[in-house]
Amino acid sequence: MTDPTVKRRALIILSSARALPLLAPPSVPQIPIGFFHVELAQVLAEFEGDYEFTLATPDGAAPQIDVNGFSIPWHATDRMTEVYASSVAAFSSPDFDIDAYRHEHADLVERRERELQLLEGQLGRLPITEPLPSTDAEVRAFRPEVVRRVEALPSRPYLSLPELIGRHRDPSDSFSFADFDFIHAPGGHAPMVDFHKNPWLGEVLHTARENAVYISLICHAPIALTSTNLRVDQNGSPYRVEDNVFLSAEVTTVGKEGETGMLDQGYVHIPPGPTRLEYFVDEGLREAGFTVRTASVPTSLILLSDKRIGLVTGNGPQTVDVQAADIRAAVTRT
Repeated sequence: MTDPTVKRRALIILSSARALPLLAPPSVPQIPIGFFHVELAQVLAEFEGDYEFTLATPDGAAPQIDVNGFSIPWHATDRMTEVYASSVAAFSSPDFDIDAYRHEHADLVERRERELQLLEGQLGRLPITEPLPSTDAEVRAFRPEVVRRVEALPSRPYLSLPELIGRHRDPSDSFSFADFDFIHAPGGHAPMVDFHKNPWLGEVLHTARENAVYISLICHAPIALTSTNLRVDQNGSPYRVEDNVFLSAEVTTVGKEGETGMLDQGYVHIPPGPTRLEYFVDEGLREAGFTVRTASVPTSLILLSDKRIGLVTGNGPQTVDVQAADIRAAVTRT
């Protein structure tokens, strides 16, 4: 019988990338980025009572939090289409009133506060990105409080992916991927940098699947699946995977349409524009051989769960609640 006093274990993989290269404008070669805490917080809330979290990044460096992920519309989950549309209009108004806006969305402000408390309890002291030129005024006003609270926290260790694999392979080390029930990786633009075609991440995902670890990727994080075409041998050398089982899954992510909207009108926009990235996540996944479904309305919800492989992908922060519930259902069956 399982001891109810012993917590189960989950692995949280965060990008540690802090800058995203741009193709345009030529005067701005890169912008500060990080991970979106809103795409992690509900998973922490769902599992903090009965799980212990192991934190990792590709290189073991501390991740950076993208302040734009605290924007109120991202917390609206299945109401995001409605809230985002009204918020864009409000943010662009010369009469925008931050206090009135927060009062109108008091439930989302309360949710953001709960999520910030989860960050304080689980992730430790982390850097926060500076605002971008198109960061909304409410987030700009909220950032000093986030910085004050997060800078007061103690640091927490983040393992690297080579360290995870090395410990798993070491017969003298008690660490094993078999001890994890699930992996969750949030998005934000940061995964586009160090989750893309990363052999060590490919080795982690294959090793996890081989040990019946359920894998959850949201928003930009599914770009990690391009890494599954690669693995790392016992000598630390990467090699190509000839028969990649992950390729049989239909997956979702933020689509080109949604990304272009952020580049042209959203927080990623660098005036006067156009602002362009080196690649789009959905196109990168298709190029790697994956079947990808994206939403015609970028803020609508798509969640794709493949229980044969043990993989769930969501197309943005709007999926985080149902994605956390999907993980719970998957690990309850095991």
